[in-house]
Amino acid sequence: MTIGHGVLCFRAMTPNPRTYYFISGLPRAGSTMLSAILRQNPRFHANVTSPVASLFAGILGQVSVGSEWAAQVDVVKRRTLLRGLFDNYYADVAQPAVFDTNRVWTTKLPALLDLFPETKVIACVRNVAWIMDSIERLYRANPYENTRLFSNDAERSNVYSRLETLASRNRLVGLAWSGLKEAFYGEHGKALLVLDYDILAQRPREVLPLVYQFLGEPAFEHDFERLEFDTPEYDEGLGLVGLHKVRPQVGFQKRQSILPPDLFHQYSQLSFWKDTASSRANVIMIRDGD
Repeated sequence: MTIGHGVLCFRAMTPNPRTYYFISGLPRAGSTMLSAILRQNPRFHANVTSPVASLFAGILGQVSVGSEWAAQVDVVKRRTLLRGLFDNYYADVAQPAVFDTNRVWTTKLPALLDLFPETKVIACVRNVAWIMDSIERLYRANPYENTRLFSNDAERSNVYSRLETLASRNRLVGLAWSGLKEAFYGEHGKALLVLDYDILAQRPREVLPLVYQFLGEPAFEHDFERLEFDTPEYDEGLGLVGLHKVRPQVGFQKRQSILPPDLFHQYSQLSFWKDTASSRANVIMIRDGD
């Protein structure tokens, strides 16, 4: 694993000591559990998906080519605006290190590394078949809600249409999967750490020191038996109660899939991060014999 450590630097009028990190990757792959663990450290702020990535895209859309304001806002001013977005959004956060979570951050690595040259991105992954299984379970557990994951009755009509919709390039799973693949094989891969849910759930005491090593942060003793994290209002707004509820104990629960066997096989073939030969990214993996 390539280890990087440095102090966040940015050309600004007033230096800001805050460090920004990013949590991205696939849905239902442990990002909320990772945030619940990291936030035990008094140095760290971590939460569920924030609106910062959407605000980032909105600002950029208003000042780049195609906008009437593009000629008035040069690249230097664009950088200042976008850096200011982070500083202002997290102005009320006391912790010196912030983890912002959004699945689209893997598609923004060039900009993130320009704004924050020493930043790191943790991408949470999981066998895609089990991601689909997890979302399908949540859907069936809320039978009186037409969740916002689907736009119409045709998309939500049966498990085949639901999974096909989720896997589309511009939808929940497909968008995140495509963005992660871009970052994994891209030129900025060394700033990326791929963290598999199964490994985190089964061996957190071994995994977290590696995460800290990747970040270049001082070690911290976490309590994996007493996690606290739940966002009922956020989940109810999506029509998927329990989406971000984390169990008090980190652990792996083996279960039988509720997906038809052909669908489970189809989506279990998508774990490209296991082939590291053509990637600069860092991957936490279990070696043979461990």
